[in-house]
Amino acid sequence: PAISKKLREQGQVIHSVLIGADGLPISATLVKTSGFERLDQAAYAAVMRWRYVPGKRNGVATTMAFNVPINWVLE
Repeated sequence: PAISKKLREQGQVIHSVLIGADGLPISATLVKTSGFERLDQAAYAAVMRWRYVPGKRNGVATTMAFNVPINWVLE
């Protein structure tokens, strides 16, 4: 987020994303905060927009949770 960049906020966010058999995110839960709510919310919005390759069990796509890390780093 632009305001986070201006305020020099950075850190790592980890969300546990429940991914459906169709590769679409069902829900996401915050596992590790960056310490900044704006960054945590922006990471949530991103992981819920993305499409994933679903996990497979015995060759069949199935719903699974996956930890998704997002690193916010100023350069």
